[in-house]
Amino acid sequence: MCIIKCSYRVLFNNFLILSGLSRLIKYLIMTDPIADYLTRLRNAIMAHHRIVEVPASNLKKSITKILFEKGYILNYKFVEDGPQGIIKIALKYDPVTKQNAIKNLKRVSSPGLRQYTGYKDMPRVINGLGIAIISTSKGVMTNKEATTEKIGGEVLCYIY
Repeated sequence: MCIIKCSYRVLFNNFLILSGLSRLIKYLIMTDPIADYLTRLRNAIMAHHRIVEVPASNLKKSITKILFEKGYILNYKFVEDGPQGIIKIALKYDPVTKQNAIKNLKRVSSPGLRQYTGYKDMPRVINGLGIAIISTSKGVMTNKEATTEKIGGEVLCYIY
């Protein structure tokens, strides 16, 4: 009876849930992990969540460390869970105004259109008040660190 009334998509989703493959499929379909990371942070900020969980990768760990060092997040913790692990991020809010330390997150370079810059043309975010996260041959760093080391790279995102 259910086969006649249900669509193939519903049956397929039920199969994935029952077989335990839905969690695996969720991670395989993602095409831009950095955009997913920024979107999860943005959604948690908009919903005024204190903690957000993000699937871990080495690049996301580096970005999280930079956000912590620059004071945009309160704390973070890497949890080994499953094949890749999870990053738990405690968001930072002002105690009086309840405003988040992160005002805006913008993805610059994407898998379809990479954006590279040299150290002489390094972007300034809000005249130096924000940061640009750059992926270089020496690792992930901020625009200011890349300029002092005189190294260019791929502009991943702007945060302010």
